[in-house]
This record gives sequence, structure tokens and C-alpha cells, in this order.
Amino acid sequence: MFSKGQIIFGIIFFIVFAIIIGYTYRKDLKLHKKYYKGSIWMLIAFIGFILFISAIKFLL
Repeated sequence: MFSKGQIIFGIIFFIVFAIIIGYTYRKDLKLHKKYYKGSIWMLIAFIGFILFISAIKFLL
């Protein structure tokens, strides 16, 4: 499986990576609100499309 050192490295890497991603997102939050306004509707449409295709496959 994994050695103890590999597990510790993986946990520390995940924590540091999550902190850096969170910090970067907070730093760019103003730009996200400005340039990606309304993008939630694209996400909803995409998920709806995938569900629609799945429903067709299930019914046919």
C-alpha cells in the first residue's frame, strides 16, 4: 500500500493545495463577479442537458 511518509506527504500536500486555491479564489473574487456573471445558468443548462440525455437513454 502506501508508506507512512507517503501518507503524511499526501495529507500535507492536500492541505497546502486547498489553502492556496482558496486564497487565489478570494483574491480574484471581484473579477469572477464581473466577468462570469450569469455563468450559473450555463451550469444548470449543462446539467439539465446531461439529465435529459440520461433520461432518453433510460427510456429507450
